[in-house]
Amino acid sequence: MVKFVTKDAKIPSLVLMFGGTFDPVHYGHLRSALELTQVLPVHKVHLIPCQLPAHRGEPNATAEQRLAMLRLAITNEAQLFADKRELQRAGPSWSVDTLESLRQDYGWQQPLAMVLGWDAFLGLPNWSRRERLLELAHLIVLTRPGQMHQGSDQVLQLLKEHQLPAGEALSASPAGQILRLSLPSGLEISATHIRKLLASNLSARYLLPDTVLNFISTEGLYKSN
Repeated sequence: MVKFVTKDAKIPSLVLMFGGTFDPVHYGHLRSALELTQVLPVHKVHLIPCQLPAHRGEPNATAEQRLAMLRLAITNEAQLFADKRELQRAGPSWSVDTLESLRQDYGWQQPLAMVLGWDAFLGLPNWSRRERLLELAHLIVLTRPGQMHQGSDQVLQLLKEHQLPAGEALSASPAGQILRLSLPSGLEISATHIRKLLASNLSARYLLPDTVLNFISTEGLYKSN
């Protein structure tokens, strides 16, 4: 059972990097980001749209449109921040470059963690400069039932060496640990499914904020060709 944290000024607060294409941003992203602030001692979540995903095709919406949708979605959420740093870089969006940029902003004493899903974590051995990731940050791996013991020998060895039993311990050091975490809601919403609905002229309401849906309609996004 996930425990919610009581904010304590004496506990160093985490800064989180939560990346994605956000094409479009939806309640799966938003609820996960919010619940991370409720179950961990988090100061700020940097929601970072990528310019060009390193391991998938180009986004459907432009960088400017995806950033605009993200900003609309997190209005009035003080701990969630729409960060455009990857959109200002040319070429593929490598997580290690973004973490290095965040380190320049926060220094080396700040506890910093990158949030990723289990499927992305399984592909970690293929990531650019993967050995550098844990030097720069902790990893928070969001899991679902049935995923807890799957993975290559390399991934399982990484967990054996770096896994923490509890999230509060992430604040004790700036980087280098791995936390597997199942969030309370665990919403499984797919941006691909949303795009397919919209391309078929079907409603995607209740999967993403109305402000984002209105923006999509105004911009004419995700229509079938």
